[in-house]
Amino acid sequence: MKVESVSIFQWWFRVAVQLSLILLGACYRSVSTSPPPVKLNTENPHQVVIDNGIISLNLSNPEGDIIGIYNGIKNVLEAKNKEDDRGYLDVVWNEPGKHGMFQRIRGTDFSVIAANENIVEISFLRTWTASMKGSSVPMNIDKRYILRRGDYGFYSYAIFNRPSGLPAVEIDQIRIVFKLDETRFHYMAISDTRQRNMPSVRDRASGQPLAYPEAVLLTNSSEQQFKGEVDDKYQYSSENKDNTVHGWITQDGLAPVGFWLITPSNEFRHAGPFKQDLTSHVGPTTLSMFVSTHYAGKEVTMAFGEGETYKKVFGPVFVYLNSVPNKSQFRSLWSDAVEQLSNEVRRWPYDFVGSKDFLPPNQRGTVTGRLLVQDGGKRDQPANNAYVGLALPGDTGSWQKESKGYQFWIQADKAGHFLIKNIVPGDYNLYAWVPGFIGDYRYKTKITIERGGNINLNSLVYNPPRNGPTLWEIGIPDRSAAEFYMPDPNPKLVNRLFQNDKQDKFRQYGLWERYTELYPNHDLVYTVGVSDYHNDWFYAQVTRSTPEKSYMPTTWQIQFQLKNIIMPGNYTFQVALASTTNARLEVRFNDLNAKLPHFSTGLKGDDNAIARHGIHGLYRLHTIAVGSNHLVNGKNTIYLTQSKGISPFMGVMYDYVRLESPPIKST
Repeated sequence: MKVESVSIFQWWFRVAVQLSLILLGACYRSVSTSPPPVKLNTENPHQVVIDNGIISLNLSNPEGDIIGIYNGIKNVLEAKNKEDDRGYLDVVWNEPGKHGMFQRIRGTDFSVIAANENIVEISFLRTWTASMKGSSVPMNIDKRYILRRGDYGFYSYAIFNRPSGLPAVEIDQIRIVFKLDETRFHYMAISDTRQRNMPSVRDRASGQPLAYPEAVLLTNSSEQQFKGEVDDKYQYSSENKDNTVHGWITQDGLAPVGFWLITPSNEFRHAGPFKQDLTSHVGPTTLSMFVSTHYAGKEVTMAFGEGETYKKVFGPVFVYLNSVPNKSQFRSLWSDAVEQLSNEVRRWPYDFVGSKDFLPPNQRGTVTGRLLVQDGGKRDQPANNAYVGLALPGDTGSWQKESKGYQFWIQADKAGHFLIKNIVPGDYNLYAWVPGFIGDYRYKTKITIERGGNINLNSLVYNPPRNGPTLWEIGIPDRSAAEFYMPDPNPKLVNRLFQNDKQDKFRQYGLWERYTELYPNHDLVYTVGVSDYHNDWFYAQVTRSTPEKSYMPTTWQIQFQLKNIIMPGNYTFQVALASTTNARLEVRFNDLNAKLPHFSTGLKGDDNAIARHGIHGLYRLHTIAVGSNHLVNGKNTIYLTQSKGISPFMGVMYDYVRLESPPIKST
């Protein structure tokens, strides 16, 4: 992230923030007074308190749950909740072949890692024993908290450790949860454009449940502004690369206070930069998601075999509090939080973390190089804005399902140059994908990062999948269905935040239901050279609803003209899918009634991106060989059948499709 110099406006805004914190008890912030020392209080055997004069962090002992966050102001967490239901770390896990279990991680051993006037770091460790088998996730988990002198927030991270001898386990979710004071925090901010006043838990409880529990129509809201709206936490999801700062602002008649979750690096999140996940939602709740199966399914589950060892540091993340004295300036707290994000990114990786498993900058490595694209015999061209990253060794494209190791990603410049810094030592493959080209790149040679090492890979060349010249194409190869037709939502089922936002229109509820309304008598037919995919290609191939409230498979058609078919010869049909949910896509050429399809994906996918307002899930590319005997001179039709029809959420989203002619023989 580019860090720009602080403007005069930003400087004055910082002054305003500091003045407001004086009102909250941070009186040291005068010109002549330095920040007071950090203090650790363990006098209460059931509670630990860390205080730096700005933030007071209260934790249960030895569990390590966050009981309160305050200093001179009311606890920002929901004090009506039980002490273990305010700020906590939880996991969802299962023994192989069994149902998942939700578990809040409660420490059993409290210890002090560091305690001086400049920094306090404390640990709450839970060690697995054989007596816990079947009832507690087989992992040693160390929850850590850091409070530094002069900071307007605290750091939190967790160390997950599996020594040898532990039983097999699958972990679907790891996250930190903050539940804020519902009487005060009403305004939520996820991005520059996704900000709004939010309904309450009571509004949801009195509303009308929709197709799944997370989606509720607000019919009996305490405030008129929310009546008739849909609320669903998945409407506020973000990709990992964009899920960097989010949170809440108070609106209770007092000086506005902001509560922000800042994630300065994605290295500890799984499944790469495009994995989507939850952020903040009605509660008011703020989440730090490390691992989940959202928008991907069990393909990204952390699966450990019997006796498999493991260790990873999740975090640190920074919980940041700010304030302004003037209620009319409450939105400026978002801008300040974004600036604080820049500060945290600049400091990463931190040099003050007490765990030896979190490596500072001088113990990490660097990889540089340049990526070029050579597409079907054309001259090499720079991989403009390619996403280039390191992840555990695996097959091409495996990074988007990789869930255990660290990942380090960067976007190359326009010339294809990339610089990946602060890499944790270990063995990796280098992966990439290039906007505008199908497929994935993998540097086949294993890369070993050593402490302080610097590896220059020089120029690398990506040859995207291609067997012949393009005859026609539909869409843009960018791993998203965003360029296709997005219908207006049912006017009775809207989220008003997205009504005038074309970029986030896909986040509206119930768009899948519009397909049957738009195509009441027949399925979609797309004519190459006549149709426009922006208007004529529905964003998802979903099922068709019937008056009996059942769901039927759908068959789309691509009609196109061919002249002078090359006989014999193999044409190629490239099908890039942006999302797949319990779907079986069958492809037939010129014969809808053929008993066996020319190609079938088989039953694939558990993205659930259709229901959860995602415009993509996991990327899948299918390269289909088409003998010229399956084509004719003149009009041809490709039939795309999604043959599963049990649920409204079964289906696929296309990223891009292309027909290639046979390879041109050199003379």
